[in-house]
Amino acid sequence: MAPSTVSTTKKDVPIKRSKLIRNSTLFLCLIGLCISVFGLYIEIIKSKNKDYVALCDISGYVTCSRALTSRYAKGFGLVDKIFSNTSILNQPNTVYGMAYFAFQATLAFNPSSSAAVVQTAFSILANIGSVYLGYILFYIIRDFCVICVSTYVVNFLMLLVLLVKLKNSVAEDIRKTIRKKK
Repeated sequence: MAPSTVSTTKKDVPIKRSKLIRNSTLFLCLIGLCISVFGLYIEIIKSKNKDYVALCDISGYVTCSRALTSRYAKGFGLVDKIFSNTSILNQPNTVYGMAYFAFQATLAFNPSSSAAVVQTAFSILANIGSVYLGYILFYIIRDFCVICVSTYVVNFLMLLVLLVKLKNSVAEDIRKTIRKKK
């Protein structure tokens, strides 16, 4: 019996690459959603039971509860100043995280360059938010929140994956344009 050989054409490579990017995006979205849901769970339980000790409350300096129940944990600590404390926009940051990851997961199935631009723009905004919240976490709250930092890492990895998607989709658009001109 002769060994089977798998030939890969140049057409197959972009398809495999786009599937890898889509699957990587979906995996990161799933991780981000799980982290966000767990963070929201801690916020809800802690608001009902002040004595609750979360799994991620490891020490006096490493405690998720302090960060997730701070004034910065809702509306990024900004919405209540711009609108009001009772504004519909003043949601827990974890809710914004869940919406962000669901939005990114939805666009992961769209291989177009316009979708890649939108995803990358939102990812850049998410990373700016991560830097802002990271600053607050370390320098104002003076805490280390495993959930928060995990979200920052997922946001950064998402940005890297989406930059590759953007590069590949723009390159594919250029190839298509060149083929049309020939």
